[in-house]
Amino acid sequence: MITTLDEIRSALQNCLKAHVPPMQVRKDNPNVFEVAGTKPAMQGRQKVDGFYFASVVPKPKDIRLYFFPIYTHPDSFSLSDDLKKFLKGKSCFHIKKLSDEMTNELVDMVALGAKLYQEDDLI
Repeated sequence: MITTLDEIRSALQNCLKAHVPPMQVRKDNPNVFEVAGTKPAMQGRQKVDGFYFASVVPKPKDIRLYFFPIYTHPDSFSLSDDLKKFLKGKSCFHIKKLSDEMTNELVDMVALGAKLYQEDDLI
């Protein structure tokens, strides 16, 4: 069980880094780690250099994982009850502890999101 925020942050960042490339790191600083696609795309009304995928954002009491594929492809994901407890809103997970099972589920979830984005030609 991972309980320190630094270790949780590192584990989540590693989940995302496993898909770089084909994705790109857009931001990597103490406040945010952000990953996006590499192909120019429309995001809303704005053209971007890569469609947003996910971010890891440390907060004082938890680590936030903003995971956009669960918003763009909601029917493609089924979450365990343990992981659902961390989901706040449609695509933001507030993570305070991380078991091996949850880590594995997050790794699989991110891999599925990357696969869906590749199928949609976003990365």
